Amino acid sequence: MTSTNSTGSKQFDALGLKKIINGRSWVTILGGSRMPEEVQDAMTDAANTFIDFHELNKRAGTLIAEYTGAEAGLVVAGASAGLLVQAAACMAGSDPDRILQLPDTNGMKDEILIFENHRFGFEICYRTAGATLKEWGKDEGTLAEQLEVAIDEKTAAVTYVFGPWMDCALTLREVVAIAHAKDVPVIVDAAAMLPPADNLTKYVAEGADLVTFSGGKGLRGPQSTGILAGRADLVEAARLNMSPHASVGRGSKVAKEEIAAVLVALKRFVSMDHEAEWATWRGWSETITASGRSFDGLRPVIEDGDPNRQGPTAVFYFDERWDGPSSKEIQANLAAGNPSIHVGVGNYGDELYVSPVALESGEAETVAEALRAAFS
Repeated sequence: MTSTNSTGSKQFDALGLKKIINGRSWVTILGGSRMPEEVQDAMTDAANTFIDFHELNKRAGTLIAEYTGAEAGLVVAGASAGLLVQAAACMAGSDPDRILQLPDTNGMKDEILIFENHRFGFEICYRTAGATLKEWGKDEGTLAEQLEVAIDEKTAAVTYVFGPWMDCALTLREVVAIAHAKDVPVIVDAAAMLPPADNLTKYVAEGADLVTFSGGKGLRGPQSTGILAGRADLVEAARLNMSPHASVGRGSKVAKEEIAAVLVALKRFVSMDHEAEWATWRGWSETITASGRSFDGLRPVIEDGDPNRQGPTAVFYFDERWDGPSSKEIQANLAAGNPSIHVGVGNYGDELYVSPVALESGEAETVAEALRAAFS
């Protein structure tokens, strides 16, 4: 019989790791998402097989193109690797000499324009390819005027980043129109933007030249995978700038087992009942918020449809009447327990939140019970 405090993995139990209930969403630090059985089976099926890797990449890319509405696609080693090869493709293209030259960008267009509110930690992936980030959005004039002025002879691409609290008054369509008028590609980071399922085709339809998504979050494929979709010539350049080629992207290797698995995950994602899954998440959030309804100074709500949240999220706001432990103290105490329950804090002021997307059946009740004790 499996212990109630087992991680669910014999290997991890043998290492003495603690069971975790993930109320933080599909974050890498907690291992991403759970892979459904058919995704795991695809990895096993591919593990004892030899293939032509170039052909595998191309045929996998054809399927990704069909699902995304793009001209071409590619499986990459996580969305971060997608960012790296986006930059490499826009700077070196398919030129074999330039590919070998990166990250030295001498003689190339090597600046990527990034909006001031789109600065984020993972922009290091662009710089790893050799790109220089050039910020825009803080000068005088409209944003459209500022972007037009910022594009010059050194501009390799304009990046547009989708994520919580990263709004831009210029839409992707508007940025695309300005960049394309100057023959500059637009590359999109949409790592955590699935679901909703519509986003799989939305950004390509709005004119983005390259879009990358994480394979290990809402797609529920292997954590070290991602997909890249977009313009055929740039996707081909990205392929040539990554493993198995000797290139700046060689270290971002994706295995044949992972390619097989993320394709199954992608097929599952486009055919599943997302409304039913959303309803399940909302039910779990209702169970969790109920744990805080009888405490003064605590306002429990379900935030459903907030673009800064991942799914219908259980949120607890603390006001001036609250005289219990702080949100950060509660967060730390829950994480120190056994099982270790991970929740988030501090997105909108003094708050604690539980994202249901990485929970499984029965865990919402465990989280609710632990929160009720913590609030008491």
